[in-house]
Amino acid sequence: MTKVAQQRRQFAPATRDELAALHALGKEGVWLLGGQELKVTNLDKVLFPARDGEAPVTKRELIEYHARVAPFMLPYLADRAVNPHRYPNGAGQAGFWHKARPDHAPPFVRSWRYEGADPDETQVYSIIDNTPALAWMANFGALELNPWTSAADAPEEPTWALIDVDPGPSTSFEQIVMMAKLYGTALDHFGVEAMPKVTGKRGVQIWIPIGRGYTFDDTRRWVEVVSRAVGDTVPDLVSWAWTKRDREGKARLDYTQNAINKTLVAPFSARPAPGAPVSVPITWDELDDPSLRPDRWTIRDVLNRLEAAGDPLAPLIGRQQELPPVA
Repeated sequence: MTKVAQQRRQFAPATRDELAALHALGKEGVWLLGGQELKVTNLDKVLFPARDGEAPVTKRELIEYHARVAPFMLPYLADRAVNPHRYPNGAGQAGFWHKARPDHAPPFVRSWRYEGADPDETQVYSIIDNTPALAWMANFGALELNPWTSAADAPEEPTWALIDVDPGPSTSFEQIVMMAKLYGTALDHFGVEAMPKVTGKRGVQIWIPIGRGYTFDDTRRWVEVVSRAVGDTVPDLVSWAWTKRDREGKARLDYTQNAINKTLVAPFSARPAPGAPVSVPITWDELDDPSLRPDRWTIRDVLNRLEAAGDPLAPLIGRQQELPPVA
């Protein structure tokens, strides 16, 4: 079986019969998904509070969403470690990072040992590269999934350079969009391909594919130079202070996530907020859409968007792109 054929099989969404079987279960049970037995629990537990007069979102819905969105989310997770952000009691309470692969994880949740970890750091991570594993993460209470920007076979070499337009309390979404468009102009000037992504909360991120051979120092320096140039055009909106309390409510153009084991939320991951909003890649032209909001799509409607418009970031996965000199 070729790698492409294997991935199609691993990334296949739940079938209609499999989804029916999930809905036929009571509060818990064993669900057969993709040929794997998956124990699911507390299926009617509310994980996301309601918004806009809708019903709250249950664990059953999140598991179903993961099982259906697998062909779109898994390409961003496969072959790399993932940092889950768990909210086992729902988004209404504080969550916590659970980076280590739990000992009780089923065998279809692949493990990866990071040989560069210090003794007091996480040693073994999960790699989510199949639909049952993605559904298992939902049952595990991982509302957010944050993949490493480097692959497991070369953890010191990023395959994405990341830009995070991180709003402050006084930053409007219109200002965030304006700064994202400034990045778009700069990247176009350098001939660099990238796509924006709404975060599902308040901000916008920009993902830039890069070829093998770069280090995290390379990507961090490159993104910093571009970010400071963008920030210099709107100095009243941007702070470079490290802590939020020192930023005077301004936005931060964050280049520091370009480091090993620092992550941003995966495309199509849910976010811990009312209604289960989703982080969604968009086109540059969509930044001009007056109806755009960072939390516009939820796990209940993003699949309709994908069916109609697809994923504009997907063609850039694996793109071997060089970063041109910027300084």
